[in-house]
Amino acid sequence: MERILVVDDSQEARDLAGECLRDHGMTPIFACNGREAMSAIEDHPPDAVLTDLHMPEMDGLELVRLVRSRFSGLPVVLMTSQGSEETAVSALRAGALSYVPKAKLRNNLCDAMGMVMAAVEERRFRERTRSLLEHSEASFLLGYEMDGPNALISHLQGNLRQVNFCDDTELFQIGTALAEALSNAIDHGNLELDSAIREQGADVYAELRQQRATQDPYRDRRVRVTETLRPDVVQYRVQDEGKGFDVSCVPDPLHPDCLLKVSGRGLLLLRTFMDDVTFNATGSEVTMTRRRRTT
Repeated sequence: MERILVVDDSQEARDLAGECLRDHGMTPIFACNGREAMSAIEDHPPDAVLTDLHMPEMDGLELVRLVRSRFSGLPVVLMTSQGSEETAVSALRAGALSYVPKAKLRNNLCDAMGMVMAAVEERRFRERTRSLLEHSEASFLLGYEMDGPNALISHLQGNLRQVNFCDDTELFQIGTALAEALSNAIDHGNLELDSAIREQGADVYAELRQQRATQDPYRDRRVRVTETLRPDVVQYRVQDEGKGFDVSCVPDPLHPDCLLKVSGRGLLLLRTFMDDVTFNATGSEVTMTRRRRTT
C-alpha cells in the first residue's frame, strides 16, 4: 500500500486529503509544514508527497526544491488555492509533477495521484531490474549513416533509463559525451579530418566530410562501440579504424589557449561529463566510464 505524505498547515485540509487517499487504498501520513515534511522524508521516505503551497516556516515551493535536490526520485503533487497560481507555476518548473485545486480536491485528487503512482510503480520495476542486473555487454558497428549516431545514443540512453541508472540531466550529459566520442571517431579517426578545418567554417568541413565518406580508403571503415553495463557503473569503448594519433600530444582542454577553440570542445565535454576517460596507446580507442550517483 502506497504511503503518501500530506503536507498542510490546515488540519481540515489534511483530514480531507487523508480521507480521499484512504478511500483509494493509499496510506496518508502527515506534516504541518515543509520542515516537518523533510524530517519525515529523511526518517522514512514515502512513495509520494502531496503538499500545500502556503505554509509557515517552509512553504511548498521550497519543499519542492529541497525534495528535487535531495530525493530526486520522489514525486511531489501540489494542492493549490485561489491566488497561488504564480507560485504553483514556479513549483512545477522546480520539479513538482502535477497539481490539484483545493476546491476540487475530493473529485480530482485520486486521479492525479493515480497517474503519479503509476509512474512510481514503473520506477519500482526499473529499480527491481537494476537489482537483478549483474552484467550486460553489447557491441555496435557504425559507418556513415546519417542518423546512426543519434539512433545508437538514444538506445544506449534507454538502457540506462530502464535500470534507473541516472536522472534526465545525467542522461543528457552521458548522451553529449557519447555524441562527441562518436564524432571524433568518425570524423577525426576514420575520415582523418583535421579538427583545425572546423576553424575555416562549417561548410568547408561538411563538404570535405561528405567527399571522404565515399572515397577509398575511408568509405569501408567502421566505428565499433561496446557498452558494458553493471548496476553502478557503465563503460563505453569507442574504437575507430583510422591511423590514430599521438596521445601524448593531446592538449589540456582547460588551458586558456584551447578553451574557446571549436576543436577543443569534444575532449572538454568528455572529461567533464564522464568520470574516467582514457585512450589506448595508438589513440584509436577511447574508454569512458561513468559511475552511478547515489542520492
